[in-house]
Amino acid sequence: MKLRSIVVDDSSMQRMAVAKLVNNHPNLALVAEYSNAIEAKNGLKNNEIDLIFLDVEMPIISGFDLLESLENRPQVILITGKPDYALKAFDYDVTDYLHKPITMARFDASVKRAVAKFEQLHQVNEDEEHIFVKSNLKKRKVILNDIKWIEALGDYIKLVTDEANIVILSTMKAFEKQLPEDKFLRIHKSYIVNLEKIEKFNSKNVEVGGRSIPLSRNKKSELAEALSNV
Repeated sequence: MKLRSIVVDDSSMQRMAVAKLVNNHPNLALVAEYSNAIEAKNGLKNNEIDLIFLDVEMPIISGFDLLESLENRPQVILITGKPDYALKAFDYDVTDYLHKPITMARFDASVKRAVAKFEQLHQVNEDEEHIFVKSNLKKRKVILNDIKWIEALGDYIKLVTDEANIVILSTMKAFEKQLPEDKFLRIHKSYIVNLEKIEKFNSKNVEVGGRSIPLSRNKKSELAEALSNV
């Protein structure tokens, strides 16, 4: 496993030193380096990042200012030359806090902590089939059994679950290929349903979670057969 990482530091020498540590670590992959918080924030919009190595003391916008501005914050390892920030750092739920100069042993310990946290956050029950989808520039794990139905929305599709509606850029045809045929069925040009979530159906509609979904005439017999095998 490699955590996709960025380094944010206004000091070119310090940035180079941390980037070297990242590149040499088997559990890290360096995606980019940034010399200020503005560049970093723009970069985070376009890249999926697991871990930020972030300098606290930067001109204009500090490391803490950057953290304040992020809605979806990756894991953060703060780097500073001043020990005074340690208490404040953990108000931001950072993974760790490194004091300059950084030793190899201390760096390795921080990465180990980040990897453990990542594994805990992304732990998947082997009994739960899942897929990963890209929504709002972020990869998101979706448990297949949580999906009630999928609905076409022009160039997008909407996954409807009890917890949320997840909109992703995809065609119905492409997404259908990711789903197990014994659990999902396309019952209409604009709808795919989770067979286990169907409550009742007639010649024109299928009811899922209290919602009536249209059933194409030529799909009725296929649906009846599929439900007999669920």
